[in-house]
Amino acid sequence: MHVLPDRKTDQLRPSSNFDQLEQEALELLRLIFADKIHGKAALVSSFGSESAVLLHLASRVDPDIPVLFIDTLMLFEETLHYQLELAQTLGLSNVIRILPDLHKARDADPYGRLHLSDPDSCCDLRKIKPLEENLCQYNAWVSGRKRFHGEDRALLAVQEVDEQGRHKFNPLADWQAGDIKAYFERHELPRNPLFYRGFRSIGCSPCTVAVGDGEDARSGRWQGQEKTECGIHLVDGKLVKKNTANEATR
Repeated sequence: MHVLPDRKTDQLRPSSNFDQLEQEALELLRLIFADKIHGKAALVSSFGSESAVLLHLASRVDPDIPVLFIDTLMLFEETLHYQLELAQTLGLSNVIRILPDLHKARDADPYGRLHLSDPDSCCDLRKIKPLEENLCQYNAWVSGRKRFHGEDRALLAVQEVDEQGRHKFNPLADWQAGDIKAYFERHELPRNPLFYRGFRSIGCSPCTVAVGDGEDARSGRWQGQEKTECGIHLVDGKLVKKNTANEATR
């Protein structure tokens, strides 16, 4: 049996309203994917250390929903294997693997070292543009971001509007670390194996390191740099924090 990384006990307890959080997230996903309140929608997942929670919730609504998985061609092998295994475990039948434009990648990053000199351009090439080319066919999308990851995400809203005017939902925004752990245990979900090696937020292998006990979950991303986001969740260079959650059912 795997042993979870040591953390403060209070951070591992589920919220007193954990059951309510689960039902609210499930109901929001039903509105988005079953009732299609904003039209065609997709879920974007990194298949990282916590991704199974949102993916499991979504599979309870409809296992055939579009799940967009961005393969930057720089991901950990563990993540690639986990993506296949988790999709099979949850019965997700519509996982869409998104790749960067190989010709553009060859021209802009022929040696695979762009992340060392210009990480923002690397993310733009390998993540932002490929995702946007696929998201353009959707009216809404869902991410697994949470406020407890801190810093730039501390004021995260449940519902936002992205740079292209699409509705964007974060059903787990209110969840705490203890809620994530409790959901994994309640539904016996597998973790990305890198989680057990201290990777609490998992991105591309050259730009992600394990973090220590008590450190911010995202402190292992682009460590030693001012960069904290790949850019997918930015509008005009900033995270959108305006809470429009009350508009979800309008």
